[in-house]
Amino acid sequence: MNSSVSSSLLRRAAVVVFVFGALAACQKNDASAGQVAGKLNDAAQLAGQKLDQAASFVGQQVTATKDAAQQNLDSASAPSIRIDPAALASSAQANLQNAASAANAQLGRAASITGQGLETAGRKLQAWSAQNASSSASSSASTDSADAQKQMDK
Repeated sequence: MNSSVSSSLLRRAAVVVFVFGALAACQKNDASAGQVAGKLNDAAQLAGQKLDQAASFVGQQVTATKDAAQQNLDSASAPSIRIDPAALASSAQANLQNAASAANAQLGRAASITGQGLETAGRKLQAWSAQNASSSASSSASTDSADAQKQMDK
């Protein structure tokens, strides 16, 4: 784009010089050679000024583009992840509190289930013990009466 801008400006300057030259040559009044040369010199100076302006503009655009490219490179190479230690510590503390709360809830649930299991086991043990005690008492009573019968038979 920069070369097309400078090429366009050069063409314009050349056209201006040519037009001034043609106008100077086509004047119907008698102009001296000094006047024609002076007008051509003026046209050349004007064309030179325009070329200087165009070169300055192109230089400014090149500098601005270079600066923008350098800034883009600098921002691209800079790390984009920023770690805030305070935020990291706060987040870690919140995560630990949530984990402790969840662990506490799970331990409470496990204790409740264990307590229910022990209660059920205790009832079954009591029922079994009561059943064994009554069957053992009746078995013991029948054994005693059988022993007594044997004693009497003697």
